[in-house]
Amino acid sequence: MKIGIIGLGRMGMNMARKLLKNGHEVVAYNRTFEKTQEIEKEGAIGVQTLDELVNHLSERRIVWIMLPAGNPTDEYVEMLSKILSKGDIIIDGSNGFYKDDLRRAAYLEKSGINYIDAGVSGGIWGLEIGYCTMIGGKLEDFKYIEPILKALAPEEGYMYCGGTGSGHYTKMIHNGIEYALMESYGEGFEILKSSPYGANLDLGKVAHIWNHGSVIRSWLLELLESALKEDSTLSNIKGYVEDSGEGRWTVKEAVDLGVSANVIAYSLFKRFESRQDDLFSDKVIAALRKEFGGHKIYKEDDKIDPTGEKDLNL
Repeated sequence: MKIGIIGLGRMGMNMARKLLKNGHEVVAYNRTFEKTQEIEKEGAIGVQTLDELVNHLSERRIVWIMLPAGNPTDEYVEMLSKILSKGDIIIDGSNGFYKDDLRRAAYLEKSGINYIDAGVSGGIWGLEIGYCTMIGGKLEDFKYIEPILKALAPEEGYMYCGGTGSGHYTKMIHNGIEYALMESYGEGFEILKSSPYGANLDLGKVAHIWNHGSVIRSWLLELLESALKEDSTLSNIKGYVEDSGEGRWTVKEAVDLGVSANVIAYSLFKRFESRQDDLFSDKVIAALRKEFGGHKIYKEDDKIDPTGEKDLNL
């Protein structure tokens, strides 16, 4: 199939590569043309404008947006709505909020343009192992783009979740669980490090043996083992842990539904706390976010704006 991809960041670029490797045609657009030229060398059609992108696509166009959630995605949905045709499909692959999906789908429906929300998990490892993908929208649209999903995902790694918003809703809860899992690992390794045995205990080896037959083995623990091999005390990482929104939305949803979500809520509040203290458990979580998603880590001597609005190291 032929697909347009807007946004060649950490995930968008590798998704384009994976599609190309699986025989699909990719028309690539990025705000900075240097990244477009990079993927062009690997077989994609590089364009400099959205009009060019649309003109290069076949009838019943598919455009996958891989941009930050919220306003950046809204801006491109608005621009695309003016140049796409009835029956075309816009896919939002950001970590978006499901209520934004409902609003966008209703807006695009007036022009006959279809909208799919895709919750994508896989981080910077997706090129190698595939992208777990959760889809919301019309069933017929899901079936139409299914060859693309098969190319991106590992075996049995994609799912039609239901109507508009359900893909991002499912991914939202996925990320809330992720918060709690990382917090649990962080606290456990904090106890080990602080124990009477901590000075002589190789935490990387602990992570390694726990991944062989233990009931708490996981990919996150494999990533932690990798991080601890690189820096056994995580001494070069500041335990400053950002939250990208999904944890907050999950907790708020739990409140709205009257569902107890104590552990997920606590893991969210611990991230707020990490911006004041510098605990080893927070270093573990910061290290894990870098390992699976390529998220920024702060070094011990970095200056941090507590509002998150500025990088004070520039």
